This record gives sequence, structure tokens and C-alpha cells, in this order.
Amino acid sequence: MIHCDVLVIGAGIAGCAAALRAAELGASVLLIAKDRLGDSNTAYAQGGIIGLADSTDSPELLAKDIETAGAGLCRKEAVDLLATEGPRLCRDFLWKRLGVPFDLNAVTGEPETTAEAAHHARRIYHVKDATGEAIQTALSNKVANHPNIQILTAACLVDLITVPHHSTDPLATYGPIQVKGAYLLHYSGEVVAAIAKRTVLATGGLGYIYMHTTNPGGATGDGLAAAYRASARIVNCEYMQFHPTSLFIPGRQRKLLTEALRGEGAYLLNSDGCRFMAKFEPAEMELAPRDRVCRAMFEEMAHSGKSCVYLDLSPLTAKMDLGKRFPTVFRACNAEGIDPLREPVPVVPAAHYFCGGVYVDLDGRTSLDGLFAVGEVACTGLHGANRLASSSLLECLLWGYRSAQAAVEDCKHVSMSDTSALRPWQPVVNPVTPDPLLIEQDWNSIRSTMWNYAGILRTKDRLQRGRSDIGYLYHRIEAFYKSAPVSRPLLELRNGIICARLILKAALQNSRSCGCHFRLD
Repeated sequence: MIHCDVLVIGAGIAGCAAALRAAELGASVLLIAKDRLGDSNTAYAQGGIIGLADSTDSPELLAKDIETAGAGLCRKEAVDLLATEGPRLCRDFLWKRLGVPFDLNAVTGEPETTAEAAHHARRIYHVKDATGEAIQTALSNKVANHPNIQILTAACLVDLITVPHHSTDPLATYGPIQVKGAYLLHYSGEVVAAIAKRTVLATGGLGYIYMHTTNPGGATGDGLAAAYRASARIVNCEYMQFHPTSLFIPGRQRKLLTEALRGEGAYLLNSDGCRFMAKFEPAEMELAPRDRVCRAMFEEMAHSGKSCVYLDLSPLTAKMDLGKRFPTVFRACNAEGIDPLREPVPVVPAAHYFCGGVYVDLDGRTSLDGLFAVGEVACTGLHGANRLASSSLLECLLWGYRSAQAAVEDCKHVSMSDTSALRPWQPVVNPVTPDPLLIEQDWNSIRSTMWNYAGILRTKDRLQRGRSDIGYLYHRIEAFYKSAPVSRPLLELRNGIICARLILKAALQNSRSCGCHFRLD
């Protein structure tokens, strides 16, 4: 059993920012990384993070861009907070203090900015096309060397520890739900109880539950599912954002091709070499919000019967050294025998970012006492029905920072839980070892069902079929989980199907198309 003031589950930008800020304020922190420290969705982010633009930009203009992309469903307080405080924190904390090596303007020495879709100012700080990796490296180095932070790697969230559910006192049933920490599965196979005054969920997204995704295999919605099981308030689950441009190679995992390519002027072409966006978005073309670009691509592919469309980078060659500006993109293409300087790159939309999540306030507090949530697992209301490009890293940074401050302030008035009043982890009696082939087949069913029935274009019939199929599979997986020894593959499968059910239910209940939730009926 481990004790700490603040338990942070997840070690991407949100989790590391929260851990670092809490530690700086004097708290003892336990930071949990699902894999190695540094392996997170943050490291996959290519395009950049919203910073400070020139005098043509303003918090008001940034707020307007966020709200426009969010299709009118953004929470105004969250938008204003990020637009006012976020860019300054990015500059002062990431660049000046942590030394993130943003590309600099040769004349001014300030971070160079680029444009991205739906932004009306060049305000995106970047490190070539590997911005997330650079930010993650700087944060990982900082938390690894802080004396107040203990790091546990290769550890999975099993469940949140809550009162009354895990209490030995039957009278606790009449009190409010309180989060006291979490059960964690260590790579050794041992389940460890981490007891904390305050717990911060920073577990990232759930894109892996879709057949086509830019997310890594670990993005299985662990924190969202655990919060749901603990009865936290969860909102906006129908809003799953799809990224327009992932590299399409049949039989291979999709690889993200940054939004900045289109921001700098790359074109989308159909199989006949025609720039088809003029038919769908004549005003904004490739720079329309992501949901509209994805739908245009999907409809173009359906009309042509082709499996992909193409991204033409030739308009950029006169403006910049593409290999130098976008080395990650070039490596991904070259690895598949594609020369983006000589031929258009095949692309398809892919599940990218979850705009819903565990409901939180402006300090990251959830509806459960003792639990905070930050980053993609949380729903601050910032994104509304569709996320503005490069706003997610800034949201993670700002809410990670703010939640840590609120959590540490809480710790001053909270005593450590009496562990004798909490039930220890109870392993399965006479467990049956699961067949890996069954787990793989269940994942195939989940991912294909979600892509076909709860993807870019939705109908009532598709959603009902998906909900029925996933509901049947859910009960089988729950029985599977209760009879087997706890393991990472089984935990992820259980979490993934819970998240699939949440999305299907929300999408079916919302008959109004908005943002990245688009109903054909």
C-alpha cells in the first residue's frame, strides 16, 4: 500500500503538469504511467499548441474561433479562461521555464507561429511537426527529477477506491461518494492500493475503440470507465472528433498527418486529381473545421467508391523546406515508399479526440469528492461539439496546472484515510485464464461496430444496431472479467466496451446533428 497527498494517474502533458505543480507546492505526489514515462498520446501530437500570436490576435478572437469550431456548445467560462490564461502559461511555463525548443523566428527570437484550420490568426507554437514529443520530453525530465514526485511505471488503473463502495462500514452507504485513491495493477502482476487525499485522473482518450484511429493501442478509455463505475457525472459522449488526415496504407495502423500541412496550404484531392473541397466548403476549403472536412472526405469516398482521398503537398514546396519543417510526416511516408514531394499522399479520416468526458469545473473538480480529472478524460466544456485544432495540449496544460493548485489547497484540510476502514483488493477465487484469441476477437467486434455504426455519419438504425450488439458483448466481457485473473489486456477490454456503450447511448439520445456528432436522419 502506498500513501501520498496527490495521486496522479496518467503521465501525459495533463498528468505531468498536475504532478509538477502539486510537487512544487509541497505535496507528496505519486505519478502513474501506464507504460514508460513519456509514452502517452501527448507524444503523438504533431501540429502544435496555441501560444501568443502577434498584435493581430487577441483573447477575444481566440475565444471566437474556439466557439465557432465547437458549434455553439462551448462552455463560455472555460473558453474565456483558456483564451485569457492559456497562451501566457504556454509561453512562460513551457518555453521560458521548461525550455521546450519551439521553432524560433530568426529575426525576433520569439517562437515561430503557424496557421491551422479554423484559426483566424497564426498562433500555433510548434517544434517542427513533433511538438507533442518535445513537450512531453521536457515535462518527463522535470518530473523525473523532482524530489516530491514518486513515479510508478508500467501500472494500469484497475478501479478508483471509493467510500462507501470499498468501505468496511455499512453505515457509509448513507454518506456521499468519496474517492480515496485507486487500485493499480503493476507489471509484476500485483494489485497495489494507492491511498491519497486527492486523486487526479489524467488517463487520456479512447480512440482505440475505433477501427481507424490516430491513437496508440493504450488509448482505451481507462479513466472514463473507472469514473463511470464510481458514479461520476459524465457528459457529451456523442462528440468523438475524427481527424481528416491519417496516412492510409491498407492493413497498417493509421498514422497522423498534422493539421499544419493544410494550415500551410496543402490541398485535398480525389482519385481523379480534382480539389473536391470546393463542392462542400467553397469558402474555407481545406481550412474548414475538422468535422466538416471529415464529412466531405467521407462523402467523396462514398461517391467515388474509393478507399481514400489524397493530400497534395506540392503547394508548399515554394514556401518552405518540407523535409525540414515536417520531418515526422516525411519519415512516415518514406517508410511506406511514398515521396510526398513527388506524389499526393493517400489519407482517410480517423478517430482522434474525445470531446466528452468526466464533467469538471474550472479547477478540474469532478462530481465526486476527492476526484479531479484533466486532459482528454475530462470535459471542461471548452470544446463543445468539436475541438479547435491545437487547443487540446493547452487545455491539458492549463487544467493540469489549476487542478494541482486546487488539490493541494484541499490537502491542507483533509486527513489521510484510515486504511483499516477500507477493504483490501479481493482477487478472483479459482480464476480461469482467458484465451488471448477471445480478447482479440472481442476487440475486433468493438472497433468495427463503433466505426460502422457510431462513426462520422450516424443514423438511428445504425446506432440502435450498434447499441444492441455492444450491449450483448458487454455482458459477456463482464462475466469474462469476473472469472479471470486481473490483467492489462482484460482491463483494457472491459474499459473499452464501457466507453463504447457510453458513446452509443449518448449518440442515440441526441437526435440533433451538431459538430462532430452528425445524424443523417
